[in-house]
Amino acid sequence: MVYFVGAGPGAPDLITVRGQKWIRQADVVIYAGSLVNPELLRETKEGCQVYDSARMTLEQVAEVILEAEHKGKTTVRLHTGDPCLYGAIREQMDILDQENIAYEVCPGVSSFCAAAAALDMEYTLPGVSQSVVITRMAGRTPVPDRESIAAFAAHKATMVIFLSAGMLHNLSRELIKGGYEPDTPAAIVYKASWPEEKTVVCTVDTLAERARENGITKTALILVGQGVSQKSYDRSRLYHPDFTTGYREGTDTK
Repeated sequence: MVYFVGAGPGAPDLITVRGQKWIRQADVVIYAGSLVNPELLRETKEGCQVYDSARMTLEQVAEVILEAEHKGKTTVRLHTGDPCLYGAIREQMDILDQENIAYEVCPGVSSFCAAAAALDMEYTLPGVSQSVVITRMAGRTPVPDRESIAAFAAHKATMVIFLSAGMLHNLSRELIKGGYEPDTPAAIVYKASWPEEKTVVCTVDTLAERARENGITKTALILVGQGVSQKSYDRSRLYHPDFTTGYREGTDTK
């Protein structure tokens, strides 16, 4: 059996109870060493074989999994955050499907959630933004033209941009090209939930400058939109005394 486990954003206590249980039961753990907190490996049992996938290809990862499966061992594939986001798990699952190997996915706390927590931020503020765009800049790995930063920026929704901390000059240019004003609130969240976490609140046009001032070149999320400022929003109707719900009669009878 193979378990794909979301390790969470970094803090060891932000892994799910289920994910922790599977790590403790695993005979083999393959973890994304460039991003997963190694403190989580303390949960492995004695004799567990541990592999760092940062130094492995897909084929090498598959070889380890297949060998473990043939020996009747349980494997945990430990991915950062939630494995459904930029986890490259589909290609691994396809190999397991071809080999008729059973697997299960355990979701994790994504770093975009931890970034909001670091900023005491609500992404979906009434009257400001009710949508969150999770995306990345095109780099060595392209993105579809219809999903360019500029195309998404035209909506002026809240944006969370992964894997782009090293391209902030270009990111600012694309955001402004798409429709954000240069002074639109933005934030850089470095290693959300880790001990070395750092948050930098700035504007779209100062992203590169503020990152340089703080020595941030990677392992950071970029948050963009009016919601970053957490100001000038509407009160939630759900908890307004006038508003009737299935559980409470409101005072507004119109």
